[in-house]
Amino acid sequence: MIDIHSHILWNLDDGARDFDESIQMLRLAADSGTSDIVATPHANLCYAFDTGAVNERIQRLSGKIDSIRIHYGCDFHFYADNINDALANPSRYTINGRRYLLVEFSDLLILQNTGEVFDEMLAAQMVPVITHPERNPLLYLRTADLAAWAARGVCLQVTAQSLLGRFGSDARDFAHELIERGLVAFLASDAHDCTDRPPRLDLGYRYLAQRYAERIARALCIENPRAVLTGDPLPMPPAPVKSNRRWWFW
Repeated sequence: MIDIHSHILWNLDDGARDFDESIQMLRLAADSGTSDIVATPHANLCYAFDTGAVNERIQRLSGKIDSIRIHYGCDFHFYADNINDALANPSRYTINGRRYLLVEFSDLLILQNTGEVFDEMLAAQMVPVITHPERNPLLYLRTADLAAWAARGVCLQVTAQSLLGRFGSDARDFAHELIERGLVAFLASDAHDCTDRPPRLDLGYRYLAQRYAERIARALCIENPRAVLTGDPLPMPPAPVKSNRRWWFW
């Protein structure tokens, strides 16, 4: 499995607190079947994004756990200064310096010109990936906007633990709706530690395979994320799916 969203780099944001916790998170991810993980520290008003520190920490961690590879990325907060810098310096923020850019919306405001900004990014050969839309209450009533953005080439990424109820029933139900409407391209851990928000993509994979189909789990956890690492088009674009879950009535 390939995890495109994690906070495994120590002392850069609210993720891993020190080198040892980074190692523990990597070991847990590898033991759970993750072969590749993207380190995506926040770039927002609380945490400045330092490319030098990101690369230095990735280099120090690489090879410490033989069965997992670490890739460069960023959890990019969607506000004016960041947007302008990304348009001027795309590879600073994109995964592996290629095409895909994780985009995190504020829980307080969605910019009115979001669609236009996405068009600018797409024209600049960047593919915005909206992270955890199921966890943003502002998006619960904006499914039509999410569908419209996806139709233009924007991707959506759901958090694995959302499917398991970690972020409440609203996030869980909206995650199901987005998947079943064919709007979700990726599942990721958004891991911050080893216990409360661990890098366990395997649980989400198993859930997808049981509720939907093995091909859906492979698409969201392996095939599409692999294309993110290389900057290629998605091999398995999102499409509407039906749940295999059976409802029994008495």
